[in-house]
Amino acid sequence: MEDKSQIIVFIDEDKQPLSTFTSPVNFELDTRKLVDGKHVLRIVSKDPSGKEGIRLIPFEVRNGPAIDVEGIREHALVDGVIPIMINAYGKGDQKRFLIEGSETPKSIPSWVWILIIGFAGWALFYLFTYFSLKP
Repeated sequence: MEDKSQIIVFIDEDKQPLSTFTSPVNFELDTRKLVDGKHVLRIVSKDPSGKEGIRLIPFEVRNGPAIDVEGIREHALVDGVIPIMINAYGKGDQKRFLIEGSETPKSIPSWVWILIIGFAGWALFYLFTYFSLKP
């Protein structure tokens, strides 16, 4: 029987490992136990000869309600009165999807207005040229 590598999984800078496995492994990371924000998954592998390898995987947890803000962006330069719309909605549980409040209404983008005005202008041009050619 051949020896297998040992895998030790840590979260952030914890001294206590989240879990220890024998290679290969499939496991589920329960992020509900972590606070929202940035974290690092640190995986340490030890082969049978004792050599170590480390891999760091940064990730961000967002288990709490999502917050969507329209009207201002991060690091924006602003002046005057700014209308801001804020929506916060949770995912509910994994078995039931909450429809009410799960989408944030957004204003119509400017490129849609330009497309509508362009189409209306083309339609009016076509309509006027069509009627002006009739005897």
